[in-house]
Amino acid sequence: MHLHILGICGTFMGSLALLARELGHTVSGSDANVYPPMSTQLEAQGISLMEGYRAEHLDPAPDLVVIGNALSRGNPAVEHVLDKGLPYVSGPEWLARHVLQDRWVLAVAGTHGKTTTSSLLAWILEHAGMAPGFLIGGVPQNFGISARLGDTPFFVVEADEYDSAFFDKRSKFVHYRPRTAILNNLEFDHADIFPDLAAIERQFHHLVRTVPASGLIIHPQQDEALQRVIGMGCWTPRQTTGEGGQWQARLLEADGSRFEVLLDGKSVGEAHWEQTGAHSVANALVALAAARHVGVTPEQGLAALPAFRSAKRRMEKLGEINGIVVYDDFAHHPTAIATTLAGLRARVGDAKLLAIIEPRSNTMRLGSHMQALPDSVAQASEVIWYQPEGLDWSLEGVVGASPVTARVETSIERIIEQVVANAEPGTHIVIMSNGGFAGIHQRLVRALEAKHG
Repeated sequence: MHLHILGICGTFMGSLALLARELGHTVSGSDANVYPPMSTQLEAQGISLMEGYRAEHLDPAPDLVVIGNALSRGNPAVEHVLDKGLPYVSGPEWLARHVLQDRWVLAVAGTHGKTTTSSLLAWILEHAGMAPGFLIGGVPQNFGISARLGDTPFFVVEADEYDSAFFDKRSKFVHYRPRTAILNNLEFDHADIFPDLAAIERQFHHLVRTVPASGLIIHPQQDEALQRVIGMGCWTPRQTTGEGGQWQARLLEADGSRFEVLLDGKSVGEAHWEQTGAHSVANALVALAAARHVGVTPEQGLAALPAFRSAKRRMEKLGEINGIVVYDDFAHHPTAIATTLAGLRARVGDAKLLAIIEPRSNTMRLGSHMQALPDSVAQASEVIWYQPEGLDWSLEGVVGASPVTARVETSIERIIEQVVANAEPGTHIVIMSNGGFAGIHQRLVRALEAKHG
């Protein structure tokens, strides 16, 4: 069967393409923006990519069109599909029908940490010899690919609350029907489709409704929004993590790189790994609990942690040039920005920490997080905010309220020039964006190598 995927370079749809290819389908796809790492891994798998959404991309007609949620009515490809009566389906529905049916699905939901926690859970199962399938909204470095079918019934899926398609406004995760469900945290996000936090909580309740009584729901004990979700009705056993929870961590290093894990008050072992920050420790606890549900002991799970490498673009170290370290991070929400910077600060101590941030997500563009942004960078030494085209509000107010030195730039070239001119050995530079950021990552590394290498 020939599948054509509209929006193929999105993290979810690109992963879907890999699974379809592995199932033996011919796969092609279109996207408005074709950039790494997704484009790189798709091309490596022999999947044909086309830039833009021209109707001729669908001629000759494929057997099925899988339509990503970034597309809407008025898009030339969507209009062609409807006019010609081509068969079409949303990505989550295709995944549920053709991959997840009859699987033991382990779903990872939450506002923050889905990609990292999904990658970690898949790695724990892999390390324990369980050869799981997975679909992750990024490229986990332990696997080098964002999705695979796997050799056992177990399948880890990053479960996004964003809507499924222009014709299906339910959250993606409602399609997945997990037996093991992680609800990692819950805050307001996706302001382009959700009017308030209560609307998102309702969607999480729909997810809870799909988990069988023989399954397990795992969530942090102290998350008030998730407590409200559970309060709407829960028919599944639960395990809790964090303060007051059944699974707890006792830090042995302030940066979270070493900690003891306790289950029901009893120590089950120590964790040693390269991750940092309280958020990373929280991710580990829910992943260990989920793995235990499918038969991986806590001791086995802890043994997997030293070799864990997070997904690409999750505090990924891009290079070190004469003591200047550059990282790429996907953070695009004030809480994610704050926790990521706090984790790195705990590791580097008093070293200079420069954050370069592009507010690019739909929620950022609407200004919904404007008030929370200044305090989110408190752990940085200095911040450069990039004002992209299409941002309908000025970042000058964020700079004015910043607790640290901050400025706004509208030129990528100017940012690179300033950073290269002022960077010195011992500086840590974190680039934060959920998009390609005009290729600033490698451009900056090359410029630093040219001057400081």
